[in-house]
Amino acid sequence: MSEARVGPRRWMTPKMQILAVIFLSLVGILTFAVSREVTSTSRPVSTQLSPRPLRAALSTAEEAYMGLLWPIHGDVERSAMRMSLGQILYKTGDLSRSELKTRMEQALATYRVAETRILALEPPTSLRSEHEQYLAAVRLFQESAVEAIKMFKDGREEHLLAAYPKSQEGSDKIMRVGGRFWPNEFPPN
Repeated sequence: MSEARVGPRRWMTPKMQILAVIFLSLVGILTFAVSREVTSTSRPVSTQLSPRPLRAALSTAEEAYMGLLWPIHGDVERSAMRMSLGQILYKTGDLSRSELKTRMEQALATYRVAETRILALEPPTSLRSEHEQYLAAVRLFQESAVEAIKMFKDGREEHLLAAYPKSQEGSDKIMRVGGRFWPNEFPPN
């Protein structure tokens, strides 16, 4: 009788009991994880929401207007970048004063031509507000360039600082309007 009690006791030592509890816990966790995976992947994909709402289809007139504005936009964007980069390079000593003056004058000429071209466009009624905002942005770039060019007349570099807010405001306006016209042009940060 004593042998019958000793056999089972050796097998159920405290170590074995702990291992059995750990094993059963792992089996339970694994079973739970598999059941969650099966139920979570069985949902239809179509129930997932799109991160961005769909954009309304453009009319023929809207597409035509945006197509005519696109090359103007390219010229304005390139000039704004050249002007900003020119100011940075000038401040770091990598661009001479005369090279900066040339960039500023070229940018001002581009902005003036862009204004004339934009005024010649007939936006559809639905884009009239954006048209006016874009035109205002180009005019802000012009004012910024005019202010910066004053530096070459009186030698005061403060004109570059005074020109910056108008340039920044113009860039912000163009980004807002451009984001509506060409949504993939300005990726989110």
